[in-house]
Amino acid sequence: MDPITVLSARLGEHLLRFNAQVSTAESCTGGGIAEAITRVAGSSAWFEAGFVTYSNRQKTRQLGVPDALFEQVGAVSQAVVEAMVKGAQAASGARFAVAVSGVAGPGGGSPAKPVGTVWLAWADGDHLYSERRQFEGDREAVRRQTVIAALDGLLQLGAE
Repeated sequence: MDPITVLSARLGEHLLRFNAQVSTAESCTGGGIAEAITRVAGSSAWFEAGFVTYSNRQKTRQLGVPDALFEQVGAVSQAVVEAMVKGAQAASGARFAVAVSGVAGPGGGSPAKPVGTVWLAWADGDHLYSERRQFEGDREAVRRQTVIAALDGLLQLGAE
């Protein structure tokens, strides 16, 4: 079985133990995390909503990301993914959420944010975690690694 499907099934079991739902806020993965979660039969019991906010305008409109952040730090940044994850929680009412924004390539990179740079953020209630990752490979590989990292991070939530 595909590792992403295995992670999604484990996430479903994890969320059922908490009687909790998850929402996603995605940019560079274009809905890939939500798709992975909903591959699993019965996911309607734990998947609340998915936001694919590819443009900055939609990050602001759907998730409440302050417009000024894009000029200050750029869409691929800690501040933006943290605002995205909080916005996904607020808009959906889900306890858990994940947000991703990155440079999947092949273009769009810069010296400060080369292709493969991805910021991820996870939320569990009021607790927020974020990290920058640097993935290798082509566009598909970067997106796939981002989905795996997002699901992995969700599995860590509530474990403390």
